[in-house]
Amino acid sequence: MRLDHIQLAIPQDSEDTCREFWVHCLQFKEIEKPENLKLRGGAWFHKEAVEIHLGVETPFFAAKKAHPGIAVKDIHALAGHLEQQGFSVIWDTALPDRDRFFTTDPVGNRIEFLGDT
Repeated sequence: MRLDHIQLAIPQDSEDTCREFWVHCLQFKEIEKPENLKLRGGAWFHKEAVEIHLGVETPFFAAKKAHPGIAVKDIHALAGHLEQQGFSVIWDTALPDRDRFFTTDPVGNRIEFLGDT
């Protein structure tokens, strides 16, 4: 088995705001959704082995606890980049052998980034 993708909920009409985060800030590439799913809204993104699907949910509630955990090569550079883009970076030391921080996407979903060891 392997993980195919992570889906996060987003509010209706927030696709462009989310694209700004996933494509411009995190350098993901947008994947074209299958024609029969386009009417549902949302967007799909891919970078290396990570695929994120954003799906419109009404009513929308941001995921404050559940979250994807994404391993990155240079976690400190990413943290600095996110802060420069106006996103909060909250470092966590609960895992003594891993550098990691949490942030939120533009609609409030929690996202964890871990140093790739």
